[in-house]
Amino acid sequence: MSLRWRLYAYLIAAHLLFLGITVVLFRTEPALMLGLEALVLLSLALGVRLIRRALEPLGYTRHFHDLLQDQHYAARLQHSTDQELNELVQLFNTMLGALYQERLQIGEQQGFLDKLLEATPSAVIVFDFDGRISLLNASAQALPGLHDARGATLADRAQAADAGDAGLLAQLDALPLGESQLLTDTDGRRYRGQRGHFYDRGFARHFLLVEELTEELESSEKATYDKLIRVLAHEVNNTVAATGSVLDSLLYYRSQLAARDSEDFSTAILAVQRRNASLGEFIERFTRVVKMPAPELRPAAVHDIMDDILYLYREQCRSRGISIAWGRCDAVPAIAMDRHLMEQALLNVVKNAMEAVEASAGAGNERRIVFELAHEGGRVRLSVIDSADLLGEVPARQLFTPFFTTKKGGQGIGLLFVREVLNRHGFAYRLAATGNGATSFDLWMTA
Repeated sequence: MSLRWRLYAYLIAAHLLFLGITVVLFRTEPALMLGLEALVLLSLALGVRLIRRALEPLGYTRHFHDLLQDQHYAARLQHSTDQELNELVQLFNTMLGALYQERLQIGEQQGFLDKLLEATPSAVIVFDFDGRISLLNASAQALPGLHDARGATLADRAQAADAGDAGLLAQLDALPLGESQLLTDTDGRRYRGQRGHFYDRGFARHFLLVEELTEELESSEKATYDKLIRVLAHEVNNTVAATGSVLDSLLYYRSQLAARDSEDFSTAILAVQRRNASLGEFIERFTRVVKMPAPELRPAAVHDIMDDILYLYREQCRSRGISIAWGRCDAVPAIAMDRHLMEQALLNVVKNAMEAVEASAGAGNERRIVFELAHEGGRVRLSVIDSADLLGEVPARQLFTPFFTTKKGGQGIGLLFVREVLNRHGFAYRLAATGNGATSFDLWMTA
């Protein structure tokens, strides 16, 4: 029973008792009894009215509670005719107005933060109190192994991911609070990861900020070696030209020497000239990478380019005991590219494959190079697969670093040239061990 009805019951019971007492006066004092009964009834009516007035604030309080519970902060309580009650109504309405403004402000801030999170190029990963992922922005979902990862822990995703993605997820999971570290995945892409925390309802929640630095670092590296090569080329070419001129002049004096001395003198000068020319050719190869022209894009058949390369290297491979052939060749449309630059780049790739197979030759080892041209959805994949397995634990992207080489006596120019050509075309690429004793160079082009 509610408080209202308990008060009504008490009031009625008390007045019924008074009415019972007045009945005793009916025989002796009938007029007095009637007066007392009228007074009791009037008191009852007055008591009911006072109870209603006294409990009216409870009605407003209940209505206010319902509005808060339903989060109807825009609604307002209706004013009463009682001035004292109006003060309470005004207080409730002021609280509702403040809550409405605060909710509106929070909603606007939340909308701004949501748009900011979606627009930021950095990946943002927010965890709940149990370390499970509760929020991922678009950049975070693009990270390897984190698509649709909401509700899982990083450790769970690392266990479920393949070996290529598990490494980065494990590094993110082990990132210490408050520290920023440089992370690398198996493809050589580099990231800056930072773990922080904030307080939600008095308890700490962690978040990760992950920024990919691959393009930024590659751009910085390219600008550095471009400048270095230009400076070296300038100095070396000046020196080579001057030295060549002096050597040519020296040859005029050989007639003034004895016959025996003249022959030795000429041999020495010619040897220095050849070394001087080799130095000029060496620096010229680097200069060609720096001064590479912008690609002139025209539709070209990838199959025809690879056929030309196959015919060019078929005899060289045969003489080395290496088989070179197509393993798969889908019908694919022509791709917009600079045929001359792409042909030079692919020639480098196949030449490297041939040299790797020859260097890894051993008893019982199959020596082969296989081409694959596959139509995969909206992209075309070109793969050059060789039976050599010389990459070991070298990260894939490090192979395309300027001046880096795995070949004895190599200069790191070939793959550098390949990287520049593919980057200028906007093609994705990868050079890595397949895991079954082979190495594959994969190139993806938009059909």
